[in-house]
Amino acid sequence: MIKMGFQDAAGKGLSILCLGAHSDDIEIGCGGTIMRLLEENHDVSVYWVVFGADDTRAMEARKSADLFLEKAKHKTVVIRNHRDGFFPYIGAEIKEYFESLKREFNPDIIFTHNRHDLHQDHCLICELTWNTFRNHLILEYEIMKYDGDLGNPNYFVHLSEDTCSKKVEYIRKCFTTQVNRSWFADDAFYSLLRLRGIESCAPHKYSEAFYCRKIIV
Repeated sequence: MIKMGFQDAAGKGLSILCLGAHSDDIEIGCGGTIMRLLEENHDVSVYWVVFGADDTRAMEARKSADLFLEKAKHKTVVIRNHRDGFFPYIGAEIKEYFESLKREFNPDIIFTHNRHDLHQDHCLICELTWNTFRNHLILEYEIMKYDGDLGNPNYFVHLSEDTCSKKVEYIRKCFTTQVNRSWFADDAFYSLLRLRGIESCAPHKYSEAFYCRKIIV
């Protein structure tokens, strides 16, 4: 297995763009990886965008972003209020925001939804990510859910048990509106981390996994 890292070799710092359709998507999909990047690199700028959140969910999203991005040197958190479940039908409005975003921020790494995610909002955010950022490293994260659309990721980030514990703790602590959801449970979050850890021979058992379509070495 070839191992690759995200270290800042050029000495200019890392810039990371995190895109999520809903308030907890980024944290579930790549929260551990973000914390590891911030732990290992001391000059990191993060642009964190949540596209759909009402007032209550927006408060949760900001609280969570503050925790996950505690060690970021610079951070910008944007919470938009596009209607949940209707992204494909208001795509022009969301596309306009992507166009303004690429003029404002030029990231080294982009985290976004997976192309084959069956949630319509997730799928559109992924599509617009690739439409907009055509010469960037894009890693597509996965979200477990009822649709059963988990696939075979090809890019793994090993995580320590402590990082995974913080990830699950922060999600549970911040997104209290989701506690009655059947999927919102510690064992569910840990199960995917553990499975991807097995697949990638993670030394500390846990891993987050991504789909990487293009990478230049």
